[in-house]
Amino acid sequence: MSKFHCRSCGSTQAYPVLDLGLQPLANNLLHPENLAQVEPRFPLEVVVCQSCWLVQITETVPPVTLFNEYLYFSSVSDALLTHARLAAERYLREFHLGPNSLVVEAASNDGYLLKNFVAASVPCLGVEPARNIAEVAQGRGIPTLNQFFQESTARQIARERGRADLILGNNVFAHAPDTNDFVAGLAALVKPTGRIVLEFPYACDLVEHLEFDTIYHEHVFYFTLTALQPLFARHGLEIFHVERLPIHGGSLRLFVGPRESHPVQGSVPALAEEERSKGVAGTAYYENFGKEVRRLRDELLRVLRELRDQGHRLCAYGASAKGSTLLNYYGLGRDGLDYLDFVVDRSSAKQGRLTPGSHLPILPVEELMSRKPRHALLLTWNFAEEILRQQQAWREAGGRFVLPLPSVKIV
Repeated sequence: MSKFHCRSCGSTQAYPVLDLGLQPLANNLLHPENLAQVEPRFPLEVVVCQSCWLVQITETVPPVTLFNEYLYFSSVSDALLTHARLAAERYLREFHLGPNSLVVEAASNDGYLLKNFVAASVPCLGVEPARNIAEVAQGRGIPTLNQFFQESTARQIARERGRADLILGNNVFAHAPDTNDFVAGLAALVKPTGRIVLEFPYACDLVEHLEFDTIYHEHVFYFTLTALQPLFARHGLEIFHVERLPIHGGSLRLFVGPRESHPVQGSVPALAEEERSKGVAGTAYYENFGKEVRRLRDELLRVLRELRDQGHRLCAYGASAKGSTLLNYYGLGRDGLDYLDFVVDRSSAKQGRLTPGSHLPILPVEELMSRKPRHALLLTWNFAEEILRQQQAWREAGGRFVLPLPSVKIV
């Protein structure tokens, strides 16, 4: 911990939470012809700052390495599309957005969220660093700036388009390694009466539900309200409302504005008190996490080994980033425990490639019915309800899903 410097407050004091070893980049899906090339791996260790209590990884991989080309398209998930549409409809109604408003989204992906504002004739702009995904959004008629969202980008937008009535950031806040620069960008772009709405996985759900596979190099941070209040205050911003969401295994939705621009609702002190009572600002809250994750690993490997010993064919469902963390930490794959034959995924951009580190071939989901494996390890467990519904025919034919978290279940 001697080299640690908190990315938020600058403290050099950290408490180790979990070490997942050397891991490949979770979205670096390989082409089969490149299998012989050296695959870079980086330390993946999680600590909590003992000053501001921000949970974070220790190793920073340059964002351009992670996001220059990106293979996660948000529109692939029906549940995510519905979540985005309902949120947009709510913001349009509650914030009285219209033709004279401006909505800006950081990490806007393929336009899955902003398309709802375009349909409502509300001016909007996406900021998306992945060139291939930005081009898809632009082709769908979503104004998109192919850049990272940072303070310089925010000031550029403010000069050219004016300041924003609403800034959105769904599952991007934890990806920005210079968190002070990101928040400074929010402060520079939002109107004095504007709003910022951010969604991200909640660190308390990560710890309490053993969601260790949410940890990968893209996710630099794992936020609590305790850690975020001083970060926003440092930049003249204030959290005025917070909501708990079930999506992605448990997320927070923060409503933020310039200091004293909006009344602080009771949800903020209520969650702050809940975190205080849990001991989020103390090392004891985190000390058993690693031990419980190792116990869960042993349990799943035992179940998979027994199924394979019984002669059942096994595969995995979902070539996701969280799946990469689980497969590599558990040692599953072509060069390790060869319990799984392949992975299926709905995204055509991923099909034909290999999973990072574990090197399992990624096939279309139709292969579940044609190859008929008896069990599929559900790596995208956060969308379990949607996937179980989509694969009802395979399940009726005898297929079963193995859910790895927060406890091992076969359904």
